[in-house]
Amino acid sequence: MESSNQTIIKWFLLIRKIEGYSYLILLGIAMPLKYAFNKPVFIRPCGTLHGVLFVAFMMLLGLMFYKVKLSFKNSALAFLLSLVPFGTFFLKRLV
Repeated sequence: MESSNQTIIKWFLLIRKIEGYSYLILLGIAMPLKYAFNKPVFIRPCGTLHGVLFVAFMMLLGLMFYKVKLSFKNSALAFLLSLVPFGTFFLKRLV
């Protein structure tokens, strides 16, 4: 059982970092290219990738809550931090 929890934690920490970078790329590169330079071609792939990673992050957050027993307070904080740019980079402190 402990090994299973360590695997979930490892994946959670990995996906939170990748998801955080994808959010920054979407907001910092793809959206400015769309609105400032009229280049919307990057929005769909960046947005799709970020969406898939966000769903994976939420699923792992659910596993962290139910299986690893992350507290409700820390789970809610993790969700709120996922909505803020650079927020997911502070989640390692919650685990």
